[in-house]
Formats: sequence, C-alpha cells, structure tokens
Amino acid sequence: MNGSRFTLYAHPTFWEGVSRLVDFGGLLKDYNYSSSDQEADYRALLSDWEAIGDDLLSAYRKFLQEHQENHLNG
Repeated sequence: MNGSRFTLYAHPTFWEGVSRLVDFGGLLKDYNYSSSDQEADYRALLSDWEAIGDDLLSAYRKFLQEHQENHLNG
C-alpha cells in the first residue's frame, strides 16, 4: 500500500499522539492544507485512484497465486 495517501488529518508521531491526550484546549490539532479547493480535490481524487490501483493489483496478485496453486494441484 502506498504511504502517500492524502487525508484531511495529518498523521501524528507516537509522542504527538501521547501529548494530545492532555491537550484539553485542542491546540495540537494538525490538518493537511492545500493552497486551493482545486488542489485539495485533485489530491483527494489522486489518492482515491491510487487506492483503487492498489486494490486491483492486490486482487490480481491473489488471483495469480490461487490460479498457480490450482494449476499445480490439478
């Protein structure tokens, strides 16, 4: 799976996550910002298509693996 998926929320480190447990004022909220709505839409759509591509590749590899096992056993 690709680690560059676009999400609204940034992924905090372990210690940032621990510090958020006591952040009662919500000061440590961190978002991924885009310079425009169009850029945000582009990044989100690109991330969606990357996820679809990853899913298709995973299904294809699983199909090949099962097909080879069936071919060897049959």
